[in-house]
Amino acid sequence: MVTPGLPHQNNIQQIGYKLLSMLNFKGKKGEEVARTLISACLWNDSVESKSRAYGVSPQTVTNYVEKQGVEVIEKLLESARKISLKVLKGVKEIDLSIDWTTKIWYGRPVGGLGSSEEGNSWNYATATTKFNGKVLLLAFVTQVKGMTKEEIVKALVEQVVAMGFKIRLMTLDAGFYTIDVLNFVSQFKYVIGVPVGDVKVYQEFDGEYETNSKRHRRDEQVKFRLLVYSKEKVKRKRKTLVYLGLLGIVV
Repeated sequence: MVTPGLPHQNNIQQIGYKLLSMLNFKGKKGEEVARTLISACLWNDSVESKSRAYGVSPQTVTNYVEKQGVEVIEKLLESARKISLKVLKGVKEIDLSIDWTTKIWYGRPVGGLGSSEEGNSWNYATATTKFNGKVLLLAFVTQVKGMTKEEIVKALVEQVVAMGFKIRLMTLDAGFYTIDVLNFVSQFKYVIGVPVGDVKVYQEFDGEYETNSKRHRRDEQVKFRLLVYSKEKVKRKRKTLVYLGLLGIVV
């Protein structure tokens, strides 16, 4: 089982105590299980590795989490979100990244995980931002069977906006570049970071760009202003040019 990582903080012990009060496992070895989960989370390690330090077997941790279900992961994610908001206090404008996040479960298949009836992972979409070199979690949505990508992005954006943040730049993980998602995002006139491989423009460019999804009619495509610029990248003393793309709404 792999637990989610939290934003790095100077006072790890203080965060651990706070999380311990949130995970209230009842029964023998309940506290040891909670400490194992928190320790693995804070140090970005596996439960199998950390369980030995607390005198509990990985299978015991597995049994507890199977009973608690998705609440364990959601409590940890919610705690990470609260910490992130404290770090961002006073910040108004942010760059937002929307990604897929999978928490792998190595126990027997559990009902209701992710987008399937049962499986071995909890599947989330997350909205994060970078601040002072830290990746901070702002919102998360459980991927439920039948939920569209547009609904997922909409839920994340609504959560972030409700916190009072103004989104300056948005990047989308692979799989979110669909016509429906772009149509939703376009109403806000966000600038969207996009891999040049997705728009297939490998040179300096500044002009109109239209999506060409084969699943949609011509009148359903979305038009953007596309800006592709080059950036010098040095690797092993060799300089190469990489191209970065930005999409902005054509008005």
